[in-house]
Amino acid sequence: MPSTEDNKAAVTRFLEIFSEGNPEKTLAALTDDVTWWVSGKLEGMSGSYDKAGFGQLIGGVADVYKAPLRIAPRSMVAEGDSVAVEADSYAELKDGRVYDPRCHFLFRVAPDGRIAEVHEYLDTQHAKDIFFGG
Repeated sequence: MPSTEDNKAAVTRFLEIFSEGNPEKTLAALTDDVTWWVSGKLEGMSGSYDKAGFGQLIGGVADVYKAPLRIAPRSMVAEGDSVAVEADSYAELKDGRVYDPRCHFLFRVAPDGRIAEVHEYLDTQHAKDIFFGG
């Protein structure tokens, strides 16, 4: 059974992979039955995604960035297979606007180190303004 430190390291690796901007590599770091849930009621972003749906979400959004969205952990707390992360996100869009919310994630790590579940809490108003024109 992986330790809490192992699980924190797995989440750190996942966020590094995600920040590279390679959807295929990001999806490979997720379990086949992963669930990614995004907070709020923002149509086109909020809600639950399976692996394929999450791939479409990150693939579509990546086209608007100058460089990949970076997610940098500020702090982590782990218990069992769960890791809570406060993080800063940053991406410059091709039109010059900046997407830079502070987010909170709750990850569940599978025994093999892949990510099995994510709850993502973000500033949905900021996301709406940036991705859906306010």
